[in-house]
Amino acid sequence: MANEQLRRRQFMQYMATLGVLSALPGSALAQIITRQPPRSPFNSDSTAEEVTAGLDLSGLTIAITGANSGLGYETMRVLALRGAHVIGIARTQEKADAACASVAGETTPLFLDLADWESVVRCAETIRALHTPLDGLITNAGIMALPELETVNGVEKQFAVNHLGHFILINQLLAPVLAAPQGRFTILSSVAHRRADKGIEFDNLDGSQHYDPWTAYGVSKLANALCARELAARISHTDATANSVHPGVIGTNLMQHLPRWQQWGAQYLGWLFLKTVEEGAATTCYVATNPGLVDVRGFYFADCKVDKGETPYMHDDAMAAKLWQVSTELTRDYLPADQDS
Repeated sequence: MANEQLRRRQFMQYMATLGVLSALPGSALAQIITRQPPRSPFNSDSTAEEVTAGLDLSGLTIAITGANSGLGYETMRVLALRGAHVIGIARTQEKADAACASVAGETTPLFLDLADWESVVRCAETIRALHTPLDGLITNAGIMALPELETVNGVEKQFAVNHLGHFILINQLLAPVLAAPQGRFTILSSVAHRRADKGIEFDNLDGSQHYDPWTAYGVSKLANALCARELAARISHTDATANSVHPGVIGTNLMQHLPRWQQWGAQYLGWLFLKTVEEGAATTCYVATNPGLVDVRGFYFADCKVDKGETPYMHDDAMAAKLWQVSTELTRDYLPADQDS
């Protein structure tokens, strides 16, 4: 009799829990039911080759922006080494051709300029014309700390390039990623998101009220993470996933706008405090390929592990939803015709 009462009480508690869950908004429910990532055996010293050791990526097609140098090149090289067909995207066709020709494995060179949104659409059209599922899209390219305010289509350039250009590409390639057995969006963010100490300032997206190079970069990186979070909720009913990553601080071409003394320090003293490119590409490759991350979505990774981020804005679902809506309005002419808000 006691056991029967216990089972009845457990059943009622279970039904009550279901009732609470069913009343939650879709995005909140998705975050509750998403699978928690397993414990990672890798750390800040792991390299891209180490985190993919033993994986056979044959038959997979993965696209990556910024494939011609730095983290993007190393990511492409390692994914191709493991058997994936990599669509290596660079800012010019010449750079894409040279990068893809220099790695072993199957690659397809394409180009887009994230500041030229028409070129983003054309690149996506070329990928869709391949008529093959896209097992992964890695949004790796970006610019950092522009010393003077510049705008693209009326929007501060770092936000326009790092976030909105990739936002267009993500939406243009949503169908082929969803068509894959387990498509993955891997969106590069950065620990620099903490520089966005006011979150996304929607009333200053053109930078006209005030402009600081590092704050603007931080806003664009916060936008990358929030885009992944909102995208994860929107595709939670599918087998696809979306996550963001912080690759680490690495001496790459991103530093070209820094003062010369900082570039000198990174070049000659960077071994004391910077990750190598091989280490920097590890978290991206881990999130994009690790079999243990199936159904894991909406997280921010650093050093191949989930990181909570350093500001509450990283978990602000209302800000993420508004960002998606505003981004849609700003780029509507470059989105698929059936794109909703």
